[in-house]
Order: sequence, then C-alpha cells, then structure tokens
Amino acid sequence: MTKSLPMLLGTLLLCACTSQAPRFTAPSPTAAMSAVAPAATPAVPADDNLNAVAWTQTALEHDLIYRETFRSAQAQLLAALKDKHWDALPTEDRIAPYKNLKPAVILDIDETVLDNSSYQVRLIRKGGEFNEADWAAWCKEERARALPGAVAFTQFAAKHGIAVIYISNRAQDLDTATIDNLRKVGLPVSGPDAFLGLGTLLPGCDQVGTEKNCRRQLVSKHYRVLMQFGDQLGDFVTVLSNTPAGRTQAMAPYADWIGSRWFVLPNPTYGSWEPALFNNDWTLPRDQRRQQKIHALHDD
Repeated sequence: MTKSLPMLLGTLLLCACTSQAPRFTAPSPTAAMSAVAPAATPAVPADDNLNAVAWTQTALEHDLIYRETFRSAQAQLLAALKDKHWDALPTEDRIAPYKNLKPAVILDIDETVLDNSSYQVRLIRKGGEFNEADWAAWCKEERARALPGAVAFTQFAAKHGIAVIYISNRAQDLDTATIDNLRKVGLPVSGPDAFLGLGTLLPGCDQVGTEKNCRRQLVSKHYRVLMQFGDQLGDFVTVLSNTPAGRTQAMAPYADWIGSRWFVLPNPTYGSWEPALFNNDWTLPRDQRRQQKIHALHDD
C-alpha cells in the first residue's frame, strides 16, 4: 500500500487538472468591435436626386410657386395682347415681322405644364439614370399630371383667342402620346401643329443639339408671341456656351423680361444647369461628375 500511495495521488492530480474549465482568452480589440458593430451602411448612390424629387412631390412651396407664376402671367396677358408692340421672342428668333400676326404663348412641356416626377421616382428606386428607352415608355403611359396653375392659364389664353404652342424636347415620334396626355389633364391643344417636338425642321435653320431656336423661329413666321414659359434657359433663348458664365451671358440682355414676357419655373431634378458644372461630359463616371459638382459649390 505504501508503494501505491504516490501513484494514487498522481492519478488524482491528473484528473483534477483535466477537469478544470478551459482557459479563457480575451478577444482582440478588432474581434470585439466586429462582434458588436452594426453592419456597414451601403454608400448613398451618387446624386440619387432624392431631396429634389421629394421637394417636387411633397413641398407645398413647389405648388405655390407654380400657381403664383401662372396667376401673375394671366393677370398681365390681356395687357400684352393689346400692346401691338409687345413680343416675347429674342431678337435672333424673330425672323418675320410680327405686325398683324395672330397672338400666341409658347410653353415648354416637361416640368412646365406636365409633372414627370413619377418617372424620377422610378430612377431613384432603381438607382439608375435617365435613358431614352425608359423615358419614351413613360411618355407613352400618358400618366403625367398637370402642374398647378398650368391648365387655368392655358385655357384662359385659348378662350381669348391666343394660340397655345408647346415647344418640347420630347421626340417628335412621341407626338400622339404627348398630345393625348396634354388633353387628358385639360391642357388645350388646337391640333398637331401645336406640338413642336425634337426633330421639327425649319428649312434654312441649323439646329444645334436640343436647342429650340429653329422651332421658335418657325413660330415667329406665324405668330406674335406674348409670353414664354419654361424650366430651362434654353426654353427662352439659345445658350451658345453651356457653362455658368455662358448661361449668364445668354440671359443678360433679357433680364428685364423675367416676370413679364418670360416666366421661369423651378426644376431641381434635372436640366442643362447640371452638365454645365462638369463640362457637359456625360461620359464621365457618376462619381467623377459628382466630384466636379461639389467642386463648383462655394461656401462664402
């Protein structure tokens, strides 16, 4: 027994050691943080247009601006009609004398009389950008709503014998869908000639890109234009250089016409103001365009 006692003690000690709880090892700081940190938030898509479209669709201020603009124009329209020397076309677009011509008003369509913010919502939800196929499909749905004040103003003009002419950069092959959409919401359309879409030609006039000068010149052959309405500078005058400085220069001679002959409506969702900030180069990746727009901002 005395010989086996040391062996028994050794066996008991070995069992005790092996039955102890496993040794605790503190996790590294990195491992601890990863265990409790929330999943990384996906980056916001560059220029997803969310705030601009949300303002367009939900801000009462948006609707009030439109109503105010069209009401102001309507209050001045009959006085402009009586003034035989009144014309709202830029000098370079008035190619025929307006004396004895019938009166007209010229309106852009998209974001001037028709609200396409629902199309912009689709782009936001998909994370995509404008493309011609989706845009044409949207136009053919004929679901765009009238913007506040547009129907009342255009109907007032038509009632007083003033032609309502729509000059739009919608493609001319969208004419049927566009005219049907206009009529559905109550905007007067006298006939196909009231819609001058992209692709309308005027012999002897060379149109550059989507500029509307040739179509305004076509109108000038038949009408004395009392007022123009739009959400882009190009709805009123030809912008030869689409840079911030060039845009200012194009508008400068007509600054006094704003609010009397020309009525400018807000569009923060898209427009020629945007590519003016990145040298009109749409081939740049979205993140590079975004950086150039940020660079164009100032905080002074």
